[in-house]
Amino acid sequence: MIFLQLFITFFKIGLFGFGGGYGMLSLIQQDVVVNHPWMSSADFTDIVAISQMTPGPVGINCATYAGYTALQNTGADPWVCFLGSLAATFSLVLPSLILMLLISRFFMKYANHPKVRSIFDGLRPVVVGLLLSATLMLMNGENFGNPFADFGGDPLQAKQFAVAVALFVISFVLTKGFSVGHHKIKVSPIKMIVLAAIIGAVLL
Repeated sequence: MIFLQLFITFFKIGLFGFGGGYGMLSLIQQDVVVNHPWMSSADFTDIVAISQMTPGPVGINCATYAGYTALQNTGADPWVCFLGSLAATFSLVLPSLILMLLISRFFMKYANHPKVRSIFDGLRPVVVGLLLSATLMLMNGENFGNPFADFGGDPLQAKQFAVAVALFVISFVLTKGFSVGHHKIKVSPIKMIVLAAIIGAVLL
C-alpha cells in the first residue's frame, strides 16, 4: 500500500512542482512530513542537506532519499527501502517526461506568445512563495533547538539553538555573497554544508 501512496504522492509533486527541485521542496515536505507522516521534520532536513551534497538535481535526490526513508521508518529491509527509492524517483520524473513529449513541439512554437509568457510570469512568484514556505516550515524546534531550555530544560537544547542561529545567519550571508572593497566574497552551498557539518561535529 505504501508503494502506491509513494507513487501517487510523488507523481502529483512532479506534475505540479514548478520551479525545479527547490520549488518542489515545500510540496515534498508537506506530503512526507504532514500529510503522510513518513518521517519527522528533522529527517526531512537531513534529506535536503544530503540531496544538495550529492550529484544530480536536488528534487530528484530528495525524492530518492525520501522514498528510502519512508520505508526505512516502517522497519522494512534495505532492499524494500531501495524499491521505495525507485518508486518515488520514477513517479517524480514521469509527469515531466510525459508532458515534455506531449507539449515540447507546442511550446517551441508558441514560447514567445504573450499568453504563454503571461502564464510563466504568473508562475514565477508562486515558485518564490513555495521556497519561502519550505524555509519557514523548517524553522522549528527540531532543527533549531529550544532557546528557553536553560530555564528548567535541557541546556544542550539552548546551546543547539545558539549554534543553529549562528550557522543560519552565516550561511545566509556567505551563500548570498557580499562585497569587501573590490572583492566579492561568496561561498558555494556545498562548501557551506560541509563547513556546517564540521562545526556541528565540533560544537554540538
